[in-house]
Amino acid sequence: MKDLTAQFPATKDYTYLNTASCGLLSQSLVDWRHEHDINLMEGGSLYRDLHKAHIREIRKDVGTFFSTLESNVALVPNFSFGYNTLLSGLSSGLKVLLLKGDYPSVNWPVENRDFEVCYADINENLEQNISEAIDKYHPDVFAFSVVQYISGILIDLDFLKDLKRKYPHLMLIADGTQFLGTTQFNFEDSAIDVIGASTYKWMLAGYGNGLLMVKDTFQKKIKPETIGFNSADANFNKRNDIEFVGRFEPGHQDTLNYGSLGKSIQFMNELGKEKIAAHLSSLVSAAKSELTALNLLDEAVVNRGNHSTIFNLKGDEQTFQKLKEHKIIGSLRGKGIRVSFHIYNTENDLDKLISVLKS
Repeated sequence: MKDLTAQFPATKDYTYLNTASCGLLSQSLVDWRHEHDINLMEGGSLYRDLHKAHIREIRKDVGTFFSTLESNVALVPNFSFGYNTLLSGLSSGLKVLLLKGDYPSVNWPVENRDFEVCYADINENLEQNISEAIDKYHPDVFAFSVVQYISGILIDLDFLKDLKRKYPHLMLIADGTQFLGTTQFNFEDSAIDVIGASTYKWMLAGYGNGLLMVKDTFQKKIKPETIGFNSADANFNKRNDIEFVGRFEPGHQDTLNYGSLGKSIQFMNELGKEKIAAHLSSLVSAAKSELTALNLLDEAVVNRGNHSTIFNLKGDEQTFQKLKEHKIIGSLRGKGIRVSFHIYNTENDLDKLISVLKS
């Protein structure tokens, strides 16, 4: 991976290991956002009148980036909005399997509705726990985070394929907020039926934008009541003929925020998805080895195979403040200190983290 310091100035002053909380904006994105607002200021409606084609192009770019059709992509303000809208379109009384201790924005919207809820535990035997829970409870839906926000535990995507072969009618709904942008992901080839994400973290697109992808085979089973003039493409004659994506885009779409997602996808394409995946895989492997040697990781993480870009270190407030004093930025999460690695991080960042932790 080439040196990205110029694109991400924060990395000049800090060892930034906090993408799991907030991804950095690139210099090229900030330049584009400035140009966008100048155009809107100077042109008003003359500029805004171009927004529909712009939004369609962004949806197309999202679909291409994750190997799916534009018609399967909705642009939403954040994961929570898209997910709640989706759940509102499912039949009440369905049985939904959740992971105990998963991100609240995954579990709370299900628990707050008229669903029958059951749970599987998150630990080193995650996949086995899920299989046993499905055999025991026979759920209609399994909703989960691909990557756990505290521990960084990554669900086995091949396991999900096996699960889908065994239970083809089980709907798999995933939160990819801590996953999309960290590796090459082919939505159509995956077992996941629905995946959404807020894209201010690993997609580096800033706040106010997110995505939801729903395979066409499952769109018929989801009937949200959300509606607005934009759902019908501002066409009075389409009120009773609204496309599936329109249910998630009822109002005016913001070309600044969604345009930021489009520009970030362009930036990541220029870097190369394969190079991003290889860089992060190498960095994660080295980090896991070093942190395991220092006995800083939970056994559930140590004993699993593939891991995400997120690690939770054994440590207290004092250790956290020590890292901050050395300008190493992470977050207190759960019982430890969460650090995370992205494209602008290097082996030097890992070396500095290890050096401070050892001192």
